[in-house]
Order: sequence, then C-alpha cells, then structure tokens
Amino acid sequence: MAVELHALKGAGAAFSTAQEALDFINKTLDFLVTSRPTAVNLADACNRLKATAAAAAAAAGASATGVCGAVIEAAEAYLAEDIASNKAMGAYGSAALLAAVKARGRGTAGGKVRVLTHCNTGSLATAGYGTALGVIRALNEQGKLEHAFCTETRPYNQGARLTAFELAHDKLPATLICDSAAAALMAAGQVDAVVVGADRVVANGDTANKIGTNALAIACGHFGIPFFIAAPTTTIDPDLPTGEHIVIEQRCHTEVTHHKGERVAAHGVEVWNPSFDVAPGGLIEGIITEKGMVPKKDGAYQIRSFMYKLGLWQPPAGQSLEEAEKLTLEAQHGFRALDCESVKHYVAARPPLQQRVGPPASVDSWTVREVGDGNINFVFIVEGPAGALCLKQALPYVRCVGESWPLTQDRVRIETEALAEQAAVCPEHVPQVYLYDKAMCLIAMRYLAPPFLILRRGLIAGSTYPHLSAHLSAFLAASLFHTSAIKLDTTAFRQKQAQYANDEMCRLTEQVIFTEPYIKADNNRWTSPQLDADVADLQSDVAAKVAVSQLKAAFIGRPQALLHGDLHTGSIMVTQEETAVIDPEFAFYGPIAFDVAKILANLLLCYFSLDGHEAAAGAGSRQAQREWLLATIRDTWTGFVAAFTALWNEHGGAGDLYPAALAGPAGGPVLAALQADFFGQLWAETAQFMGAFVIRRLVGIAHVADMDSIEDADARAACERRALRFGRRLLVEGSGRGAAAGKGAGFASIDALAEAAAAARSSS
Repeated sequence: MAVELHALKGAGAAFSTAQEALDFINKTLDFLVTSRPTAVNLADACNRLKATAAAAAAAAGASATGVCGAVIEAAEAYLAEDIASNKAMGAYGSAALLAAVKARGRGTAGGKVRVLTHCNTGSLATAGYGTALGVIRALNEQGKLEHAFCTETRPYNQGARLTAFELAHDKLPATLICDSAAAALMAAGQVDAVVVGADRVVANGDTANKIGTNALAIACGHFGIPFFIAAPTTTIDPDLPTGEHIVIEQRCHTEVTHHKGERVAAHGVEVWNPSFDVAPGGLIEGIITEKGMVPKKDGAYQIRSFMYKLGLWQPPAGQSLEEAEKLTLEAQHGFRALDCESVKHYVAARPPLQQRVGPPASVDSWTVREVGDGNINFVFIVEGPAGALCLKQALPYVRCVGESWPLTQDRVRIETEALAEQAAVCPEHVPQVYLYDKAMCLIAMRYLAPPFLILRRGLIAGSTYPHLSAHLSAFLAASLFHTSAIKLDTTAFRQKQAQYANDEMCRLTEQVIFTEPYIKADNNRWTSPQLDADVADLQSDVAAKVAVSQLKAAFIGRPQALLHGDLHTGSIMVTQEETAVIDPEFAFYGPIAFDVAKILANLLLCYFSLDGHEAAAGAGSRQAQREWLLATIRDTWTGFVAAFTALWNEHGGAGDLYPAALAGPAGGPVLAALQADFFGQLWAETAQFMGAFVIRRLVGIAHVADMDSIEDADARAACERRALRFGRRLLVEGSGRGAAAGKGAGFASIDALAEAAAAARSSS
C-alpha cells in the first residue's frame, strides 16, 4: 500500500481531496484482504492502515497528501515493528526448540540441531528476518544450527523459489527436498525438529498453514519429532474455537495440471487444490509468538487466556474467561455442532463429499436445508451443481429436550455400522454411506431426492404405496435373520452383541416406551382434557403394567438379532417404486418382535387417524387408503414370515441355535416344528409390542404427526381414544395366550388383528 501511494504521488497522480485518497486506500486494502482470507495478520494490518487513513482524513485541514503520508508513515512503523517481532520470535523459538530436542535426546554431539521448514516464512514473506525462518536464523546466529531442510512446497513451489533462495543467500547449511520426501528424511534420523509458520491459529491451537503442514505434523507425531508453529499474535484468532471453522481457500487447478504454461496432467481429471490445511493443536509441541510461548494447561493450549492477559482479546459479552477456556477444552475433542453455513465448508474441505456436490469454487452457490424432525439430531441436505448429499449429526443430548437430557454420541458409530450390516444383506433398501466422522459425530450419506419422501408424510397426505409391504418384509427378514444365531455361530453372535451395546439409547427406550406412559411423568402429554380420564385409567391399570413389564424384560434380556431399534413410518423413505430404511441409531441386539411390531403399530396408528383427517373441511374419503393400510399390515407380517422362513431353510444349518444335526433338513418334521414354535412365540410378542408402541405414541413424550396433524381437538381425541383402547387390548391380550387367565380372547393371527382393528375403528 505504502509503495503504491508513493509511486502514485511521484507520478503526479495525487488525489484531489482527502476523501478521494481515503476511498482509494479503503478500496485497495479491502481488495488486498480478499487475496488471503485464511490469514489473520493481513486483515489486521489492513484494518490498522484503514484506521490511520480515516483518522488523517477526519483531521482539521485534512489533505490528500496528509492522508497518504500518514498511511506511508504507519506502514513504515509497521515494518520496523514486524522486524522486531520476528527477532523476538527467533529468540523465544530457538530456546524452546533446543529444549525440546534435548529432552528427546536428539541433536548432534555438539548440541546442534537439524531443522526442517515448509513454505516461505522469511524476509520475502515478512518485513524482514522471518517467523519460522527467523527461528532457524536465530539458531544459526547462536552456532546451534547443524543443517536446515526446506520443502519445495508444491504446487506453487514457495519453498524451492523463495526459502531455498534465502537460505543460500545467507549461506546457511541447507538442503532442498521434495514435499513427499519429508517422512523418509525423518525416518532416516536426519530431522531433529520442524518449525513452520501460520496463517491462522485458533483457540484450541489448531493451525492453518500452507498445504502439507498437517502431513508434516502427523509424521512428526509418528517419529517423535517436536513440531513447532512460529506466528505473531496478529495471526492468532481466539474467536474461532477449532480449525473446523477456518475457511480454506482453493487455488487455480492449473497450478497442478500445468508446468511452465504447458499441461502435464491428463484431460478430464478433476483437481482439488486447497491452499492450506490445518494441523491439529494436539500434534503441535509449541506455539511461538513475539510475546513468548503460548502456555498449556493439562496439555491444552490456553490461547484465550494468553491473548486476554496481553490485552489483545476479550471474551464475548456475558461470558467469563473461565467459561471461554472451558469451551475451548471441550472443542479439543473435535466436536462442534454444524449449522446451515458451516456445513458447506465442512463438505468443501473433504474431497469425497465435495465432489458429489460441486467444485470448491462454487461453494457460495450451494444450498443447505436442515430437515431433521427436531427430536434428537440435525439433518442437513447440501445441494450444488454436481449433486447433493445428506449429513446427519448427533448432538450430545436429546435435541427436543436440551442439555438436561444427555445422550451418547456413540450412537453415530452404531448407526453407521448398522447401516453397513443392513446394506450387506439388503442393499436395495438401505442408503449408501459416504463418510463417518467419529470426532464430529456425523454421517454423510446418499440424499434420497424427491420423489422420495418420509413415509409418514405420504400417508398423512393420503398416499398408498403398492410395494411397501413386500419391501418391508424383505428388509425385516434379511436384516433380522442374517444377524441372528440361526445364521451365526455363537462366538460371532456374542461379539456382535458387544459391538452393538447401545446402553443409553436402550435406556431411553426403556424409559419412554415401557415406563413413563404408565406413570405420572413430566415428559408425558396427551390431548387434554378429552383424554384425561383414559390416561388415568391406563396409569391405574394393573394388567397393563404387568404386561408392559413383561415386554420390558424381553427387551432387556432377549438378544435375538440386530434390530433397527426405531423402525417407524418416520424412518422410512418411499416412492411409488422404492423403499429405503434410514436412521438405525437405536440399533442393538434385542427381541425380533420389537422391530416387526414397531412398524406394524405405526401403520395401525395411521389407520386409526384417518377418521380425523376425513372429518376436516373439504377432505375426501380415505376408505381406499384405510383398506390398503390393513392389507399392508397383514401382508407385511405374512411376507416377513415367508421370507424369514426361506432364509432359514437355505442358511439355517450354518448357525448354532438350530444346527442341522438337530433340526434336520428343510421340509423335515423337526425343522417344521421348530419354525412353527418360533413364529408362534414371535407373533405373541409382536401383538403385545404393537400395543405398547401404540400407547406410547398417544400418551408419552413423542407422538406421531398422523394424530397430531388433526386440527380439531375433539376429532383427534376420538381417534386417539379408539387407538388407545385397541392398543391396551393388544398389550394385555396379545395372541390370546393369556385368555385362560381372564385377559381376553386375544388375536390368534394377523387376520384376526386386522378384523378387530376394523371393528374397533367403527365403535364409538
């Protein structure tokens, strides 16, 4: 800026007014900042010069010459300040580096060190002396530098063109290496320490620097070599909690595809050319500044405290310094909740995801929608010129309740692994997973674009799906059979039980399905006052409490197969031709009837809701959908039994539960008797579980939109009352095995259940 102003003045192109000079200076400096958005100190310097120019322009009798002179003078002062800062960094850094090398028993016999650096951080990148290169210069001045290594720094070769020039100019003992040779050099024992510069250092110590820096940090961690950052305090950004928040600029693809103007890469290949990457704070030995080393506490950088004590940073309004540092410590674990803006940069920084959405340069044009149902997770749809994908992120608590109800984020791992298990045996009904990020508790997967929609929404709108029962039957049979001991040996079966130990999610289920609806609980809600008496009856119903306790015992103690765990109409996406099952975050090993009953119960709830939707003004008849729903309930159960039986006949002898030596061949009397007993017991449990699921969706914390979307409260309550009473019958009577105890005739088959549901719906 100062050079340009001096040249303009010398060329006779001086500005006519102070305001004209100020406008030119501001426009030029703003444009300069856009050249390096990742860097903090460039913006800081530009803002300081803009403030100087503004003050000079506002002074009495201001002139263009005065404004330009003030900026030139300030720039010269900044130049001197930067050199002094760099020399201070050299002194602090050389001492820290020597101490770290000595502590590791590295270095030469004479106490000298061999240091590697990356990119250019010397006089050509600063006012003079340099930051990381300044540390190397300081070591040389002290007689402690054995040898310096600099990387070529592909693809723009700043190391080869600039750093190597400075090292040779100063006659330092130095060697230029390819970027990809750094780890080999470390393995050969030729590197005692690494020191690099920085474009941005954030609150937890994560540091953005020239691409390749993270690879060096990882290699240093592997070989036990201290890795240092040398950066002025103007490069530190305490407001950003982690490196995930740093915007990484993308450079022109020709830097990679061309050499001296000639193309060297094949046509048609895509290019990913980020200018920077981020080295995690946990891999950084020390952060060197002109004010000293950034302190650590319990291994975590105290950057916010450091900058606060220097008077260079203040916590946000309403937040103490201790609270700010606590948030930083939490960020050390790598998790941060994304929003519609930050999710774009998350995707853009990961090539396997970015390529599915669009070129990095197009990120500003991407659109993001948050489509989660609001109960537990965030779900984002990211769309760009190349396509779209879905990202699901788990919060460490129940989203619809808040931090007062903590929830494990390990559910994301379980969901990812369950999707893989399901896709292995039923790929046509499971979305493809592109990425699992453990630290961010995030899954990226195929976006099921329209005409796909959530099954529940389609049902509420009055739609029917001709292939739904066949698809559900196939998914249930394949996912449950192949993970059961009918197919697996007991060693593998027990290993999978341990793999899918999903304690917190299971405890959540035990609470909201098997306990709270039957007691007075703050989480419960229902249509009041219309259902007050019905709920009071339920919560004093001894038979219902006994029956649900029996189901809870089965849920806890009957690990039969890997369950989806939350298979309802909100976790299924459909078109007229396809069905996809999503969201198995509740997956665990439990009773097979649980999964089967949950989806059947949700279809039953929709069935009972239709009278309320028909009652709405202008609504048409739902009779065709009503008949389809009952048929789908029947066909899903019978189709599941048929598909499961076929798999059992084909593969059953491989498992330890019913070995071929005991069960005999398919079609034989023993296997046929075993299957009849298995499905008889399964139907009894399915009917009862259906009752529990119906009840919890009417009385518990989480309802279904099928009922909730009925606007007229009286009409809604009438539908809910019929469903609640029928759910109670299912729960207590089940398949009729309790009839002898006076519990009722029960439902001997799926056909009997469907007929009884139709009769219950017609009753008052």
